[in-house]
Amino acid sequence: MDSVRSSRDAGRVKLPKAIKILVAGGFGAGKTTLVGAVSEIEPLRTEETLSDRGIGVDDLLGVEAKQTTTVAMDFGRITIGDDYRLYLFGTPGQERFWFLWDELALGALGAVVLADTRRLADCFPSLDYFERRETPFIVAVNCFDGARTYELDEVRLGLTLHEDIPIVLCDARQRESGKKVLITLVEHAMRTRLGAASPQQDAKPATDQTAAR
Repeated sequence: MDSVRSSRDAGRVKLPKAIKILVAGGFGAGKTTLVGAVSEIEPLRTEETLSDRGIGVDDLLGVEAKQTTTVAMDFGRITIGDDYRLYLFGTPGQERFWFLWDELALGALGAVVLADTRRLADCFPSLDYFERRETPFIVAVNCFDGARTYELDEVRLGLTLHEDIPIVLCDARQRESGKKVLITLVEHAMRTRLGAASPQQDAKPATDQTAAR
């Protein structure tokens, strides 16, 4: 009986008690807002006021009202259920701070990529980064007031995302909305890891496995 139990347990991917999650996306997509909305502790922020040094460097088109920017990371914590704590690390959005991403990504279960439909192309660096690292991720479309709305299939097409990658709508200001995003990511990451750990009985040639991007 012990051997049967051991073999069954070996095929499972167990969720760790402490889970590291990245919150990424373009400049002004709402990363700091999301981390702050869901965190059960006072979030750590490394924001600085935008200055004239960013002129010609930071693209403010569509986010002209933005006055601060993250220069290192955001950090927050949220407990899901009775067992699991999620540690959230918000990445800086501007290209000149991308050198920090490798350190922040170490040990992460997965990532949320926040999308702003006013600046959808800003998602591509995050998507490319996590695809290269084979880090599970989902896309959360942050519904900004006054922004044009799109069907999720339109967003998927615009980002050329594989159909297996979840896309959800969210309001980064709302705690419950943010929690649903994080739960969706954890579930997706565990399915991805479970699939990677399972025997590939019906594996197709590599040419048939090519993703949309």
